Amino acid sequence: MSTPPRVCSSVTMAVALVLMVILPGPPQAEAARAFFVFGDSLVDNGNNNYLATTARADSPPYGIDFPTHRPTGHFSNGLNLPDLVSEQMGSELLLPYLSSELTGQKLLTGANFASAGIGILNDTGVQFVNIIRIFKQFELFQQYQQRVSALIGGAQAKRLVNDALVLVTLGGNDFVNNYFLVPFSARSRQYSISQYSQYLISEYRKILLRLYELGGRRVLVTGTGPLGCVPAAMAQRSRNGECAPELQRAAAIFNPLLVQMVQGLNAQLGTEAFVAANAHASMDFLSNPRKYGFVTSRVVCCGQGPYNGVGLCTPLSNLCSNRDVYAFWDPFHPSERANRLIVQTMMTGSSKYMNPMNLSTIMAMDSRN
Repeated sequence: MSTPPRVCSSVTMAVALVLMVILPGPPQAEAARAFFVFGDSLVDNGNNNYLATTARADSPPYGIDFPTHRPTGHFSNGLNLPDLVSEQMGSELLLPYLSSELTGQKLLTGANFASAGIGILNDTGVQFVNIIRIFKQFELFQQYQQRVSALIGGAQAKRLVNDALVLVTLGGNDFVNNYFLVPFSARSRQYSISQYSQYLISEYRKILLRLYELGGRRVLVTGTGPLGCVPAAMAQRSRNGECAPELQRAAAIFNPLLVQMVQGLNAQLGTEAFVAANAHASMDFLSNPRKYGFVTSRVVCCGQGPYNGVGLCTPLSNLCSNRDVYAFWDPFHPSERANRLIVQTMMTGSSKYMNPMNLSTIMAMDSRN
């Protein structure tokens, strides 16, 4: 029996947050730090709204708790991770790059290039057809830089990009919407879980090097969350609500390899441009939800079937009345309140969560430069 396509990344808890550095320039024209986002549905702010794809979040009840109370393409009941980063930076919420509103001075805030359904690999998410794969996102980033250069000049545009915060969230879909999508998938026949994880890491390294070439100098790189404990995985792969062991094993192999790769890349470049965020560890609330004020981390707020973890969140889904007491909004994505907890952990957490430093440290360090 085939498994239905999944519209998004697992809880790749890709979190991110950070810094508030002032761009160099005339004293009277200080500007807030720019912010750029690349990746999948955990960080997509609406680019897929402009594409002919099923990987979309542009209909109710998505956005029920967003400031406008309308769906905007965020895979959340309200604010998602990039929104919360912007909130911490004291800047406006990022617009999706494909939005016609992203013009003029709004370009200087940054842009979100993420697209739901994508992965590290180009064959991840093929069932969604028309999505913006990662190297295409980088092509759009180059186009963005040309537009900003026309606006403020090449030297200032280069400085804006070099001084910006960058968030990259990839990896969950490569397992959920590729390796484990159907029994005996092409990738699972080709690789063991360990071999596949190593292959993904080698490809992720190429992606980060390309981003460095394009000017990224402070890049937050997220791993995957506990893939097997996502309600969608439990609904399809467990009998009594236990976490799916194969998916958990995949995350347990992939995430340490990612940290090692980031450390090696920094050593090679002689810089601390890349910061690894341990999304798996940052979701401690899944194992003890009541300690964090949730009534459950197993049942989804908006969905259907076992644990509300089957299919998509639609107007016909079961919908909880209080999203703040649910760790998961839909079968794959955390609620806004869960995202806030993750961001806070990333801000103040130990090296268990952030390597080589947490975001408060980065913020303080960069503000002095």
